[in-house]
Amino acid sequence: MIILDLLYLLVGMAFIILCIVDFIWTTLWIDGGAGPVTNRLSSLIWRMARMIGGNHSKSLSLAGPFVLSATLLMWISLLWIGWTLIFAGLGQAISPSHGTDAISWVDRFYFAGYLIFTLGNGDFSPKEGSAQIVSVLATGTGMLFITFGVTYLISILSAVTMKRSFASSIHGLGETAEELVSSAWNGHDFHNLDLLLASYSEQLSSLAAQHAAYPVLHYYHAVSHKTAMPSAIAILDEAVSLIKFAVPVSYHPNQLLLKEMRSSIDQYLDTLNKSFYKPSKQIPPIPNFNIFQEAEIPMMPETDYLNAFATLENRRRKLLGGLEADGRSWSSS
Repeated sequence: MIILDLLYLLVGMAFIILCIVDFIWTTLWIDGGAGPVTNRLSSLIWRMARMIGGNHSKSLSLAGPFVLSATLLMWISLLWIGWTLIFAGLGQAISPSHGTDAISWVDRFYFAGYLIFTLGNGDFSPKEGSAQIVSVLATGTGMLFITFGVTYLISILSAVTMKRSFASSIHGLGETAEELVSSAWNGHDFHNLDLLLASYSEQLSSLAAQHAAYPVLHYYHAVSHKTAMPSAIAILDEAVSLIKFAVPVSYHPNQLLLKEMRSSIDQYLDTLNKSFYKPSKQIPPIPNFNIFQEAEIPMMPETDYLNAFATLENRRRKLLGGLEADGRSWSSS
């Protein structure tokens, strides 16, 4: 009996430690991304969503909320089961407020639950001694979970809104990189982009930091193409590449802003969860350079910009990989 009680205590402590480590790792460690359990659970749910829903946007749009809900449920379950096992390992740690019936597993589960959710005193109370200290600790972990869990939820939903607003703004300028470049040309140069590049760089840097801190954002799939982040990033990066490598420097927007925009996109691509996406095995098609002639935009010699785009294969495969992971194609970007 003593060995069984000790086993309950050890397993219960393992569950609680695993929950607390994964919870703090995911919600408070900004540079750590998702905790080990959360990361595996999220990847599993996303793979199942892709298997069941394919590339159907409405089906995939449920994956993000489901990943978030499943993560919260996993933390609650680990915490609740852990404290239940600990109270079981303490032997006669709790007693009923009325009657003298023996304590059952349902009673322990109920007692641990109302401690975690800080519901106050219920039909059971801890006996004097170590059980009282353990009860305080159980309540403390419950308060920690509720406080930081709500903050985590608000942060995620705020970031989802921000990323969709950013994507919508990019798509508003053009549904393709060529269209964006054509729209940005004022007949003389690309300085119309200066203010937009400054704004987009700041927003994208913030979004990249949020994606690094909360990898669950990768699993929030937008139903509408116009609010899809991966396609917006592909359009923006291709547009920047077209201007940078196919247009003479004298017609460029502000060079510092162009460099900052490139850096912000790099930062975002680096945050993509390796369990969420892989660079595509395919190389995206070369942009349609005829748009430059139609819009009467000056161009570099053909060999120069074609050679430049050949050096961007790895970068463009990353962009395509992000689109494929989100259930989208390069042509739709």
